[in-house]
This record gives sequence, C-alpha cells and structure tokens, in this order.
Amino acid sequence: MKKVFKVNRKSTGKTNQRRAQRHTHEFLGSVKLAEMGIDRHNHRFAGVTGQAIPRGRSHVHVISTNTDFFGHFHQVKIVTGPAIPIGNGKHIHFVKGQTTLVDGHLHRFAFATLIQNPLT
Repeated sequence: MKKVFKVNRKSTGKTNQRRAQRHTHEFLGSVKLAEMGIDRHNHRFAGVTGQAIPRGRSHVHVISTNTDFFGHFHQVKIVTGPAIPIGNGKHIHFVKGQTTLVDGHLHRFAFATLIQNPLT
C-alpha cells in the first residue's frame, strides 16, 4: 500500500497536492582495503537509500552517505542497479563503485541493499 502525504507549495500558490511516497532500502557495507603498510585500512558505512526512482521497466535508488572515520572519511555517492527479485514480491539492488578520493586514495565497494519492507 502506498503512503500519501500532503505537500504545501506556497511558492507556486498550489496547496493540497498529493504525492505518493516510494519505498527505500537500508544498506550497510565495508569498503575494500586501501594503502599499504601501517596505513592500510578500510571503512564501514550504513544508511537508507533515497526513494525509488522509476527507470525503464524497473527502478533505482540514490545512495549518499559517508564512511566511518579513520583519521579521515570518504563519501559514498552512487545510484543503485535496477531491482533484483528475490521471491515473495521482494527485491534488492546491487551496488558497485568507489568512494571519493581523500588523503591520496579511494576505496572500491560492492554490496547489495537489504530487502524493502522486511515485515510485510
């Protein structure tokens, strides 16, 4: 069931417009190791995606978060792949990319989102 909320648009003079909220996914992961020697390290990250964005016959989500702090942190900004059905009407999304360049290095990552609406 889609949730609906009211949007007040005072700047345009329009009120009581209805816009359906779209689902999101939780995610968590670790980036791959970077640097060598005593500076070799990785980072963790977690969060909630943006709302579903229709794309072709499927949809995607925007992910924008920071890694944890290890003398520095990196940003993770990426668009997920399309929905991957996993049964019972549920789906996940695969994500693969790299963090921002900070402190002379970046980290690669690959992970899957958690399922949408896990209790329904």
